[in-house]
Amino acid sequence: MRTCVIFNPAARGDKARHFRKHLEEFGMQSTLRQTAAAGDARRLAAEAVREGFEVVVAAGGDGTLNEVLNGIGDVPDGFERARLGVLPLGTVNVFAQELGVPARLEAAWNTIQRGCEARIDLPWVAYEANGVSARRCFAQMAGAGLDARAIELVKWQIKKLIGPVAYVLAGLHAMLHASAKITAASGSRSVQGDLVLIGNGRLYGGKYRLFPNADLRDGLLEVCVFPRVNWFTLARCSPRLLLNGTLPASTVQMFQAETFTLTSSSPAPLQIDGELLGHLPASFSIQRTRLRVIVPAS
Repeated sequence: MRTCVIFNPAARGDKARHFRKHLEEFGMQSTLRQTAAAGDARRLAAEAVREGFEVVVAAGGDGTLNEVLNGIGDVPDGFERARLGVLPLGTVNVFAQELGVPARLEAAWNTIQRGCEARIDLPWVAYEANGVSARRCFAQMAGAGLDARAIELVKWQIKKLIGPVAYVLAGLHAMLHASAKITAASGSRSVQGDLVLIGNGRLYGGKYRLFPNADLRDGLLEVCVFPRVNWFTLARCSPRLLLNGTLPASTVQMFQAETFTLTSSSPAPLQIDGELLGHLPASFSIQRTRLRVIVPAS
């Protein structure tokens, strides 16, 4: 099983440091390629598929994962030719948690070596960036409005210092400003709110099960719309969210769909897998069981 591991040497944190100590060991068991700038992971993943690697591993956080995923997709039949592996070295690693990939580096590497494969759904988003139409896939989740604005505001240095709490602080900062009204529409259904979250899997932001009905293999995305996001909403949601990782049903409107659109009358940022993508409008779709991933043996 030819394996290519794509790693960002600028990554910081205990997991990344631990990974560096094992570079020689991993290099003996696979081909290791390091990134030097944004976008490199996508390019290196595409090159790995073209060179015949059967497994392409994203060694980093959800942002590195998304680049590697899109790199595989850049190659014709890439998703049939290669499987995606995950070494969770990032701040949150939501997708790795969804798949059940162990947090410990050695255990995660053993999972990749065993090569147990699962097929899961692959979501796509079509959008415009600087007036040019674009399309990208994502693994776990997306969002428009407040959460994307928080990602826009978060400082890289602060994130590396205090981890996921940096997003919480950035979110509180984002709440100080007026939010755009976003419309989520699918067929005859149309729901409007200040914040829209989209889940392929159940988890958001780590352990929080914001998409309770989501399934990686059902061919549907779960859409969670917050009609209003203010301090009262925060006060209502926080206790339950912190205690058991779920939201009070009365605070959100939810639906599932194969395709839907997000629009806004004023600029609203958009993120996928925790990385800022651009701004609305955007159209979402999903390909059922399109992505081959390495998962722990059941």
